[in-house]
Amino acid sequence: MGQFSIHLGLKEPVFHVVGSLFIFFRRQTDRDAFMEKTILALIKERGPLTGAEIRAEISGDHLALWQACLQCPDLIVRTVGTQYLRLDRRLPGFARLSPSIWRSFLTYSIIGLRERPDPLAEKADQILDHIEAISRSKLDVAFQTVSGLAADLDGMEEEACFIIAGDIVYNMSHDVPRPERSTGKPVNGSDMDMVVVVSDRCSKSSMRRLDEAIYREKFRLLLNPYSREELDYVVKPFSRVKTQIRCDSFRHILACKILHEGTFMFGNARLFQKIKTLLKESGVIKKMQEMEHLAKIGRIKAEALLMKVTPDEITDEILNLFYPSDESEEFE
Repeated sequence: MGQFSIHLGLKEPVFHVVGSLFIFFRRQTDRDAFMEKTILALIKERGPLTGAEIRAEISGDHLALWQACLQCPDLIVRTVGTQYLRLDRRLPGFARLSPSIWRSFLTYSIIGLRERPDPLAEKADQILDHIEAISRSKLDVAFQTVSGLAADLDGMEEEACFIIAGDIVYNMSHDVPRPERSTGKPVNGSDMDMVVVVSDRCSKSSMRRLDEAIYREKFRLLLNPYSREELDYVVKPFSRVKTQIRCDSFRHILACKILHEGTFMFGNARLFQKIKTLLKESGVIKKMQEMEHLAKIGRIKAEALLMKVTPDEITDEILNLFYPSDESEEFE
């Protein structure tokens, strides 16, 4: 079985999950053996490839392709970047890791020959540099957008703090084209998740003007053929944050999760620190840390299960462990 390494955003892997982790394996079929041979031939010809590059050349079941790469004794699978908490209503306890197993394989994993580790390491560094550059670019777009808005809305820079979250804060943004949910328009990979928290002294009319201004920018970015970026956002008063930290519903837990991971981008830094202090004092940060720990355990169990499952054993519940989930509910 191939060696599987988690890169965690560093130039050298922090730890390795080797074949012995997965104790039980399903019996290899003729189809599995053929797929392994096909993958090996492709990599010998072209050198180390990402999961997406292999997928483009080899048709077939997604899960079987992932299994073949990790089980083949002549291959190493190295995954770059970091893993972070994502919430999924379909799972007990709601906690899972992002990227999903399939997204991680496609975009952040490099598969190479065990006997030739140097080309694999070189390509892994290239992929890591690429996703970090994408993250910086998207952060710059988000910052330029909100700083331009503040210049047109007198006083809002002191009344609101603009918080960036999601893939960007983990340096994990990708540029794989995908359709935007509401319009179906193609966008360039990861969206830009932004929460705008407004002080309670701000009037409703001012909040409405800010919301409308961001909404216009959202569609400008979406429809501009030179950007095609998706800006997901919410504008809410500080009083709503104080309600959400109770974590008494799935949607409130989601809202707190994004505030916890979010970093300050623009506006009133004192208000941002007030939010972070509130999260800590209310126990939200501890709760998020506990959920992330459960998510890491869940990922290990999910990979072990997926490694041994046979085609006739696959259910929707099992596929939920493999494919990405939608976290759009968190913006409230």
